[in-house]
Amino acid sequence: MTKHIAIIGAGYSGTLQAIQLLALTDARVTLIERAQPARGVAYSTSSADHLLNVRASGMSAYPDRPAHFADWLASEGLGGPTTFAQRRIYGAYLEAQLAEARALYGERLTIVADEAVDVVAGPEGEGVTLASGNSLIADLVILCIGNLAPDVPGIIARTTLPDDVYVADPWAGPILDDLSDDDTVLLIGTGLTAVDAALMLDAGGFRGRTLALSRRGLLPRAHKAPIPPPGALHLESRCTALLRAVRGIAKESGWRAAVDSLRPHTQRLWAEASLAERRRFLRHLRPWWDVHRHRIAPEIADRLEQMMEEGRLDIAAGRITAIATTAVGALVEWRPRGADQVNRLTVRRIVNCTGPQSDIARADNPLIRSLVEAGRIRPDACRIGIDVDDACRTVDRNGSANVNLLAVGPLTKGALWEIVAVPDLRLQTKATAERIGNG
Repeated sequence: MTKHIAIIGAGYSGTLQAIQLLALTDARVTLIERAQPARGVAYSTSSADHLLNVRASGMSAYPDRPAHFADWLASEGLGGPTTFAQRRIYGAYLEAQLAEARALYGERLTIVADEAVDVVAGPEGEGVTLASGNSLIADLVILCIGNLAPDVPGIIARTTLPDDVYVADPWAGPILDDLSDDDTVLLIGTGLTAVDAALMLDAGGFRGRTLALSRRGLLPRAHKAPIPPPGALHLESRCTALLRAVRGIAKESGWRAAVDSLRPHTQRLWAEASLAERRRFLRHLRPWWDVHRHRIAPEIADRLEQMMEEGRLDIAAGRITAIATTAVGALVEWRPRGADQVNRLTVRRIVNCTGPQSDIARADNPLIRSLVEAGRIRPDACRIGIDVDDACRTVDRNGSANVNLLAVGPLTKGALWEIVAVPDLRLQTKATAERIGNG
């Protein structure tokens, strides 16, 4: 009997999972998404200033057709293999792939414009409850909900700030409203989200001051011209040996080559590492890994450098010690890293750029909350996502795998670590579809 598979979420992971299932199985697929399918947060931006962080040559949706996106981009007259394309253009590419699948597979694909708020196992299958009050039954459910909304920093949670002062999510809040060029905006975080927020402010005409603040003040590094990769690597999973190997490659070919050389090995190294080693990596090395591994387009780096030279953007390392509401915004006290003195700054707006929440036990997501409370899913041991087994089956509170409730995408990083970029996600979605087809 043909299976009915419900996919919750139609960002990159959900869209590709649907396409692969249609191509590799005979299943009926229902794709549930409250927003625009095939876009997700990353590719729903309307800003031409938001570029992909990877060249077009590395952004094909299909692992067996590596030039697919670059060829599509060229056919649209929008660039070639070395282009850092606009994210909204990549969203159009994904929409085109989904449209082709709908045309090819017809009634096997249903798209439901709604939000899933619960999944309950029953005698007839997995019952998916929707926010509208409707429901559906599926033989198998795959969670493809992508990154969760940002967590609230502790200092903010302990402070009452007006809605026009604090923006909890730069993708959902009006960060430009009522700003003047005499104002100061504080970005909490200096990673990729802060980069996007700074670009939104700049593109929106804001010419005041922006301060991006994080504990280490690390800004994502820029891509440079591609260089030939080093020869075959023989990497050990032990942290000290791995660090020596990476330093050796960096000395010979540069740090970018060293980081890129790890890409084919990262998931294996993570799987082989002990829990203690994983936690040590997350505690000490993750911030450095993030800014060197997840780099930005050279054009974006140049824009940020120009803003800094003009005195409109500052990047700082430090910690917020106090926040108080004022008549014109908020008074922020922060201590620079390694210093004793406290700086005071009046800001018109504070934007949370700390990045997505990863601890599902603290997530403010109706579906995740329901599944955690019911014990159907649990956090992984490092609390950076959903606990899953080698087949992407979610693990319940008792440690048993849910055969008919899977998870794919960034929330499986506890098992895989590197599972946020297109090259990894396209492999995961295809492998999942193949396992279902062979099962």
